[in-house]
Amino acid sequence: MAPLLESGWLFLITHFSDFQLATLGSFIIHESVFFLSGLPSVCFERLGLFSKYKIQKKTNTPAAQERCILRLVLYHLCVNLPVMIASYPAFRYMGLKSSLPLPHWTVVLSQIVFYFIIEDFVFYWGHRILHTKWLYKHIHSIHHEYATPFGLTSEYAHPAEILFLGFATILGPALTGPHLFTLWLWMSLRVLETVEAHSGYHFPWSPSNFVPLYGGAEYHDFHHRVLYTKSGNYASTFIYMDWLFGTDKDYRKQKALQSGVEKNFEE
Repeated sequence: MAPLLESGWLFLITHFSDFQLATLGSFIIHESVFFLSGLPSVCFERLGLFSKYKIQKKTNTPAAQERCILRLVLYHLCVNLPVMIASYPAFRYMGLKSSLPLPHWTVVLSQIVFYFIIEDFVFYWGHRILHTKWLYKHIHSIHHEYATPFGLTSEYAHPAEILFLGFATILGPALTGPHLFTLWLWMSLRVLETVEAHSGYHFPWSPSNFVPLYGGAEYHDFHHRVLYTKSGNYASTFIYMDWLFGTDKDYRKQKALQSGVEKNFEE
């Protein structure tokens, strides 16, 4: 596997410049992972598939889904791509590299874990700030237009929010100057995580059923359907920040009540 991966990487760095790979390459990978992982929940809603795993009974209209997709394409082309191009010199300065050999798996794993920790901490506080009255009204409310989220709504947001919370995602890589391979892997994992959290479905195979402290779709769905002043659950991937600062108390109360009702029903 490793020789095949390295030969594929050799082809990339031979035929494309560092700038092309770090900008256009990153953009293509992001768009591919995002839309391929986000479109299934759109289809599930339209076709009524896996309805027993859907967290909310309410569904989005095809028109609402299409409006989201069209705006996403616009945001990605007019915001995400220019930001990737503009930030390239900074990442080069911080030590981004694309040469062979590829980093050892232990380096990749340790950096990815570090990125998740940093991103979770910074995102929590940034997200919580966006729920203050003025910022919510003028910026963050756009993301909450979809009270019943589906995968692609994960990146449906005001351009200012895209830049503001996007800082949490790029801070870890900016601090470590990773290999481009690690950056692509991190970007893909982060996209998959946020799409799953906004999917609107809680499956038996959902990561939150197996990964300790992982929030997931059910956890984040509560954040979308509750009044913004009481929603809590501000965390990005893991729930420990909400637990530490008590911003998941309403969610825990609801879960406790729900468990009590289900228990009484079974009895």
